[in-house]
Amino acid sequence: MLIAKTDAPLNRHDHFKELFPKEPAFRLKQIEKAYFTETMKGWDDVTTLGKDMREILQKEIPWMSCTAVTTLSSKTGDTHKVVLAGNDDQYFESVLMRNNRDQWTICVSSQIGCAMGCTFCATGTMGLKRNLSSDEIADQFRFWQQFLSEKPDLPQRISNVVFMGMGEPLVNVENVKKAIHTWLDYTDIGPTRITVSTVGVLPVLEGILTDPDWPPVKIAISLHSPEEESRRKIVPTTAPRFHERLAKWTKDYEQTLGNRRHHITFEYTLISGVNDNEDEAKRLVKFVKKTSAVKVNVIPLNLVEGKEFTASSKEGIEKFKNVLLKAGIDVTQRKTMGSDIAAACGQLALTIKSDGKIVG
Repeated sequence: MLIAKTDAPLNRHDHFKELFPKEPAFRLKQIEKAYFTETMKGWDDVTTLGKDMREILQKEIPWMSCTAVTTLSSKTGDTHKVVLAGNDDQYFESVLMRNNRDQWTICVSSQIGCAMGCTFCATGTMGLKRNLSSDEIADQFRFWQQFLSEKPDLPQRISNVVFMGMGEPLVNVENVKKAIHTWLDYTDIGPTRITVSTVGVLPVLEGILTDPDWPPVKIAISLHSPEEESRRKIVPTTAPRFHERLAKWTKDYEQTLGNRRHHITFEYTLISGVNDNEDEAKRLVKFVKKTSAVKVNVIPLNLVEGKEFTASSKEGIEKFKNVLLKAGIDVTQRKTMGSDIAAACGQLALTIKSDGKIVG
């Protein structure tokens, strides 16, 4: 299994238990509830806690695990991006997108950088810095909740969360699980409104089948090619016998978890001259028919500076989709949002210049 170079910081749950080892479990629940109560802006507002405890917490545990460095908004106003700093001054990004229900979807990061090295993706050029803590993941929701509350002219409801920001969620699976359970417990987000997108870390996917703590969220597998050799050119970390094992996993997932069959989507980024021709589409049909997945999400390539890939034409995308549709496969197409602020799929990356300026 792939391991991050640097562990995530201690989460506040464990820090609290170190500070107050004799406090009952309900105290932590009081605190978590306070974090997600919009009217509470700091420890002084949590009056269910004693004054002495609040003073200690003020010194020892920051109210937010990350702080905003800079925020960008697209020209259309439907996408916003923030650069966040952890308490160790390492930077990562998070994105807020207006969805077709006139509500909001958060695209969260799970790591700072990424080790998967997908050849079309900007995040991989950063390398892997460290995992995000469960707090740093969960607090991306809190940041955007506060952001919207300060803009009453915008819709206020956050309806979806997708793990499609920086990093590979299943390499940081324990912190990802903790963050998801926090949202399920303290927000009105339901499990089928949360999607974990992964390149397909097979040992972890296989472990999910017997993990009683894995939440019933949706899973999106970044497939990008129907065959192993060609996929490895796009996703260098592709494991041996990847497609064979993935097909088996989808069936085991359906058999083990029953009604979650509809939770699996294959994501397929279309790259001109690489994986977007009709023959490739026919091979994709053949592979999908071997699995229990029910949907393919086609993603137009978002251009990244320094990458030689180009996006498929609109006509090419339609031809590719039509091959799948004629074979009876449910196909959706990802809407490109936020490309003018480098917030679209595959564009998240940060460079820190010598003068300290952060460049996306």
